[in-house]
Amino acid sequence: MLMFASLALTFAQPAFPPAIEPHFQRDQQRAWEARREGRVLPLPEIERRVVPSMRGAQYLGPELDPDSGIYTLKFLRNGTVIWVKVDGRSGQVIGRTG
Repeated sequence: MLMFASLALTFAQPAFPPAIEPHFQRDQQRAWEARREGRVLPLPEIERRVVPSMRGAQYLGPELDPDSGIYTLKFLRNGTVIWVKVDGRSGQVIGRTG
């Protein structure tokens, strides 16, 4: 019985979802709409243009600011985080840190 209770607690959903969830969902929805409306290129197209140029770096993932249409791709190379900013409309790299 104790094992069942432990498993039930492990898989139970919290009574109150994290406060960040609604904000994240709004951002995700806005990013999806920007892509659907053609305001930005699809992420796979952006990745095809940028990831090959980052030889030796591990790709960690993207973010999209739907207001500006700028993708930020995050990489890791030799313990250094590198952010590559890409214009989502043209696919051109517009900035890089690291």
